[in-house]
Amino acid sequence: MFELDERLQRDTVLVGRFPLSLLLLNKDANYPWCILVPAREAVREIYELAVCDRQQLLEESSQLAIVLSELFSPDKLNIAALGNVVPQLHLHHIARYRSDPAWPAPVWGAVPPLDYPAGKLLERRRLIAEHLAGVDFASA
Repeated sequence: MFELDERLQRDTVLVGRFPLSLLLLNKDANYPWCILVPAREAVREIYELAVCDRQQLLEESSQLAIVLSELFSPDKLNIAALGNVVPQLHLHHIARYRSDPAWPAPVWGAVPPLDYPAGKLLERRRLIAEHLAGVDFASA
C-alpha cells in the first residue's frame, strides 16, 4: 500500500492529485517549489515504474512545468529526482531566479528554509491548483 514518506509529509502541503502522482507544495518560501510523488508502493527510481507509469509521470511533470513557468516566469526551472535523503521516488520542480538566495548553486542547504507569511502558503496552493484545472487533476 502506498504511503507518503514522513519527511515529505512534514515539509509539504498537498495541492492535489494527477492520475499517477500526488502534487505537493514545499513549505520553503525561498522558491516556488513543487514535488510530484508517484503513488506507487516501494518505488525508488523512475525505471522501476511500469512503462505506462513512466510515460504518465513525464506527462504530469510537463503539465506542472508549464503551469509553474506561466505563473512564476522563472529564469530556469529545475526538475530533478535525487532521493539522497528521501528514497521514495519524487520529482522536484523548482522555479529558480538569478536573484534567488542559492543561485546558481543547488537549493539544498544553501539557506535555511523560509516560512511563508500567514495565508500565503494556502494562497499559492490554490493558485497552482486553479491553473491545473484544465488538465486531469483533482485539487485537494
